[in-house]
Amino acid sequence: MRRLFTSDNASAVHPEVLAAIERANRGDAPAYGADEHTERALARIREVFGEETEALFAFGGTGANVVGLAAVTRPTDAVLCAESSHLWRDECAAPERFLGAKLLPIPTEDGRLSPESVRPHLMAERGVHQSRPRVLSITQASEWGTVYRPEAMAELAELAHEHGLLVHVDGARLTNAAAALDVPLGRIARGVGADVVSFGGTKHGLLGAEAILFLTPELALDADRVRKQAMQLASKMRFLAVQIEALLSNDLWLRNARHANAMAARLAERLVRLSGLELAQPVETNAVFLRVDPDRLEALRSATGLALWERERSIVRCMTSFDTTEEEVGTFVELVASALGST
Repeated sequence: MRRLFTSDNASAVHPEVLAAIERANRGDAPAYGADEHTERALARIREVFGEETEALFAFGGTGANVVGLAAVTRPTDAVLCAESSHLWRDECAAPERFLGAKLLPIPTEDGRLSPESVRPHLMAERGVHQSRPRVLSITQASEWGTVYRPEAMAELAELAHEHGLLVHVDGARLTNAAAALDVPLGRIARGVGADVVSFGGTKHGLLGAEAILFLTPELALDADRVRKQAMQLASKMRFLAVQIEALLSNDLWLRNARHANAMAARLAERLVRLSGLELAQPVETNAVFLRVDPDRLEALRSATGLALWERERSIVRCMTSFDTTEEEVGTFVELVASALGST
């Protein structure tokens, strides 16, 4: 079967995760998280992200973002985020519907917010007539595949906290960022001043499990009820919990992320040799963004199934995964070369 480079959601489930699910699939266990599997997973999360961490499990990334933000906002609030963020571009207004709050997108060049871009949006200068900025959401790694260095995230968090905002990290690809930076997961979460983190698993070899981490534990006061209302409470919680536990055990997250990142670097190095293609962003994680000759764009998309990222600049996105092989990279490059009529 042909490797799909369209998304890291297209990958298979890691064998170690399937094995963990199989071990949990023996006999009965209490429902809704009152089981030993969930307790072990929570203990592992606290080892990685800090002993004070409160965590909830959810089915998907949008659900994790909604629950995490809904637990700390009111309908009169605003959430600041990058214009390229998943919150703004790819969640069908789910955050605004379930929060009742307003999203305020901020333009960026490469998916990364800066203090200069954020600062003008921090004050509700029209008083009661304007939504109050309550949360700054940072995507790590960004939707452009770029990463924030820990000191850059810490600077943003300090600025947000100075103005009374909380910091949310959309960490759908937090593991890719940590691997690229060669730092522990906790270093780019609690270590940079984050309050709430959506920790991704589905893109990293899980069957379907995400975690909402409240690094400031008092923020989790009613989060379990928010999760229930948001339809993210699994009755057979053990099967989500064991996936997260497996990802955080035996360096599976690091092995998977390093491999995916390495395959993206290899893919980019091969693709830029072809005429009609150039990199639209530096390759830092497992995403490769390509600017395509507009006259060859549709031929490329027809041959590869790659999604159009930006039509006005003729940019497509390629994603690699934990199970992408060097042979598959080579085969894909040959397919692209054939579609472009390039060598």
